[in-house]
Amino acid sequence: MIHASELDWFKSSYSDSNESGDCVEVATTPGTVHVRDSKALGPQLAVSEVAWAGFVSYALEG
Repeated sequence: MIHASELDWFKSSYSDSNESGDCVEVATTPGTVHVRDSKALGPQLAVSEVAWAGFVSYALEG
């Protein structure tokens, strides 16, 4: 497994407008999307690209 410090994390462009400072960071590797809380840099979630695409599609609907 890749260590979180080896990944190139990025935040949404919408993060800067978030007054609370809460943000989700995302990093990609071949076949996997890694997700973590920007304020709690420990745990991360790793999902397939297909699962991530389904999540993003669902989030855009609602």
